Amino acid sequence: MTYTLWGAAHSLYTGKMRSYLIKKGLPYQERYPSDPDFGMKILPAVGHMVVPVVETPSGEILQDSGDIIDLLEARHPDPVLDPTTPVQKLVSALFDGVGSEYFMPLAMHYRWTYRSEQENFLQAEFGRAAIAGQSRTDRREMAGNLMNFFASFLPNLGVFPETAPALEAAYMDWLDALDEHFQHHPYLLGGRPCRGDFGMMASFYAHLGRDPVPADLMKKKAPNLYRWTERMNLAVIADGEYPGYGTDYVADDAIPETLEAVLRLVFRDWTPGLAADIAVFNAWAADHQSGDLVSEDGERRVHPSLGPVSYPFHGVEMKRGSAPHAIWMFAAAQALAKALAGASAAQFAVLLERTGGTAMFGLTVEKAMTRANNVLVLA
Repeated sequence: MTYTLWGAAHSLYTGKMRSYLIKKGLPYQERYPSDPDFGMKILPAVGHMVVPVVETPSGEILQDSGDIIDLLEARHPDPVLDPTTPVQKLVSALFDGVGSEYFMPLAMHYRWTYRSEQENFLQAEFGRAAIAGQSRTDRREMAGNLMNFFASFLPNLGVFPETAPALEAAYMDWLDALDEHFQHHPYLLGGRPCRGDFGMMASFYAHLGRDPVPADLMKKKAPNLYRWTERMNLAVIADGEYPGYGTDYVADDAIPETLEAVLRLVFRDWTPGLAADIAVFNAWAADHQSGDLVSEDGERRVHPSLGPVSYPFHGVEMKRGSAPHAIWMFAAAQALAKALAGASAAQFAVLLERTGGTAMFGLTVEKAMTRANNVLVLA
């Protein structure tokens, strides 16, 4: 019973999916889009060029890392890889969105703004995913074309010379807080990974923890965080860094004190952009109905936009394309928050007040989204 992970070592969301398969203990083989079977079988089934895609032993073809994890968790309940307690489950979902969405612009910044300093590495990475069995010269030429395409995404992500210093300054705070947390805990919520850990691996592995420039920065500034990226790709931890820690989540649905420091950064840095995204989405959704494709121009995209947004961020004006996919992921955490009751609701309210998250969880998304045929539509 072997799964096939269609992806690439340099792919942001493949890093999330690969780590999950490893920690789940599911046998898998990884294949690249350069494999002819991808174009003949996977691309027609999915409907657009995207990785990761998981092919099940029975031949099902699944796309979107979150949807795939949902399905595999239902089919393979052991080992448990997300808390069953309500507050921890909610925080796990929040970090899934943070790593998968908030950090994407920063991950792309460190890859493409510093392209000249890591050109050969990126050419090799993009080349092997694009062409199989060709010369190094051919691979580099093909890689160059792909790299130009992906580098062109920076403006739509809000990455400009005038915003880059603010993004980097904020990132230094994240490196410090995450490094302190992983000094004390193997994973976000204790002795085993959760959904949030896999979401964070999306940006923190292939881009921030593997590309030469940001990986060197992480090793120097946040070696405990870097060790976590290694730990997330190991089925069994061979070192003795946390003697006697145990292999379960923190008891009593508690949130580690060191993670509260990271949550303060989540609410400080993600709230302004998320609020701007939601305002644009709500205005668009008012004129659309259930089943409508979430898209400004009617094109099917994994990460659609509904128009420009702007908002203040660390002393600069951030301007980028709106991000409905980020809203969709945040809405999953918000739904868990709305379902809280009794002592759990009170505990979470205190946590939000203590970490500055009340405003974020007070945001209103007027209409729900769902995924149909591998794209977002109004529910």
